[in-house]
Amino acid sequence: MSAVSIDTVTDVVIAALGKNGPITDRNRVILTALIRHIHDFAREVKLQHDEFLFACDFLARAGQLTDDKRQEFILLSDIIGLEVLVDMLSHGAEEGASESTVLGPFYRENPPVLPKGATISQMHFDNEETIYFEGHVRDTNGNPIEGVLVDVWEDAPNGLYENHDPNQPDYNLRGRLTTDANGHYAFRAVLPVAYPIPDDHTAGELIRAMGHHPMRPSHMHFMLQKDGYKRLISQVFDSRDKYLENDSVFAVKESLIGTYTKAAPELEVDLQIAFDFTLSKA
Repeated sequence: MSAVSIDTVTDVVIAALGKNGPITDRNRVILTALIRHIHDFAREVKLQHDEFLFACDFLARAGQLTDDKRQEFILLSDIIGLEVLVDMLSHGAEEGASESTVLGPFYRENPPVLPKGATISQMHFDNEETIYFEGHVRDTNGNPIEGVLVDVWEDAPNGLYENHDPNQPDYNLRGRLTTDANGHYAFRAVLPVAYPIPDDHTAGELIRAMGHHPMRPSHMHFMLQKDGYKRLISQVFDSRDKYLENDSVFAVKESLIGTYTKAAPELEVDLQIAFDFTLSKA
């Protein structure tokens, strides 16, 4: 029988991997590192049993909160910067390609399909500023890409996404459009605003334990995809927002900051913005 002590338990557990059943090479790499790091963490902080039980209860409560409208574990990973790190590890931009950032917990599949230039807004808000958002999608050689599916989604002027607001119509401020022969996309919307990520329940407990705030800067979400190209998940941030330097989920990148200007009269909106994307080959 292996002697188990504070110093040896990690090696004993790792040695047991694959002894009683098959394990893939990748699972062995992941589990070995996970076991080693979590054991080292416990030793470093001298984790006490009541703290261990609290952590188990915390994760159980996070699981109970997770449903089709709230993904608590993504929220928790956002708060500690894990999702943005995984995104950078998974989708490092090739030279010349647009940078990605986090998907976030509010994406919904199958948004309404809209013609170029249509609005994604299904209702009006008292304090809304309307916008015209356009740009071009090109490859890394500068050639326009026709037929790119461009998913967009945003929060409302009250700071809520429609799936967290019973007063908004289903799929409000969400849409999908396609780039034209020039790689051009365009849609109308309302200006997204800074908003707090859900800071109740376990997400709020973690934010307060960190001494951090829940605010995200104003941003428009994008997902661009076409066969033959790498899918791009990104966000475009408002250059005027005061939370750019202090995003609660650490997702702001300088290349993803855009500038809104007063709209041309013929657009019949308050503000306009142009932002181009570059996709790399799959």
